[in-house]
Amino acid sequence: AVGIVSKHLTDQVYQHSKAGRMALQIGGDHSMGLGTVSGIARATKERFGQDIKVIWVDAHADINTPETTETGNLHGMPLSFLIGLVKENIEGLDWVVPCLKPENIVYIGLRDVDKAEKQILKQYNIKAFSMHEIDRYGIGAVMNMTIEYLSKGDTAQSPIHLSFDIDALDPTVAASTGTPVRGGLTFREGHYICEALHETGRLVGIDIVELNPTIGHSNEDTITIGCSLIRAALGESLL
Repeated sequence: AVGIVSKHLTDQVYQHSKAGRMALQIGGDHSMGLGTVSGIARATKERFGQDIKVIWVDAHADINTPETTETGNLHGMPLSFLIGLVKENIEGLDWVVPCLKPENIVYIGLRDVDKAEKQILKQYNIKAFSMHEIDRYGIGAVMNMTIEYLSKGDTAQSPIHLSFDIDALDPTVAASTGTPVRGGLTFREGHYICEALHETGRLVGIDIVELNPTIGHSNEDTITIGCSLIRAALGESLL
């Protein structure tokens, strides 16, 4: 069922993005990224002849494979499909075509990464800023390094897709999410990421995922913050 919905989402996002419109997706779990990135990557290739760059803001790496996963949850695997780590045909997901190069991914906010995922990040040399780096350098410097990293070579202005899992934020900021992890981004750090990406003029797609108002008692706060992050990514500024 997830595969069918993801395929439909891919087609919808592709049509929207190909027409030159910003693709905004508000969702359920991060398996949604399988569909959104697939659609935007295809549209970006056709429109600009360039590869999509992806900033994955998340407490988790979401790059387990069906072999390495400890839970079996697809929302912990979308990036492994997108970069082509999954070789066997998975029922319902045989439509997925690898469309993302490991060097075109930057993680921000990681703090709950499985052992097998750490090995994948090292093996494929995927750029990742954990909460340790954010504490050390500050979010301003981390965003400068992120944008600089995604601006190398002849694709300095290539389009960027932001996939923002609300659990990247600390649970004291946004608690209504499926897999909260302590020690996350502050309200302002989350917003600064969105503001800095808007300023690049390169943002073509946005996912806001794992917003689940049925969980916890701060559902109104989490919804408000989700909306606020979207507005920041679309250009709302403090002054």
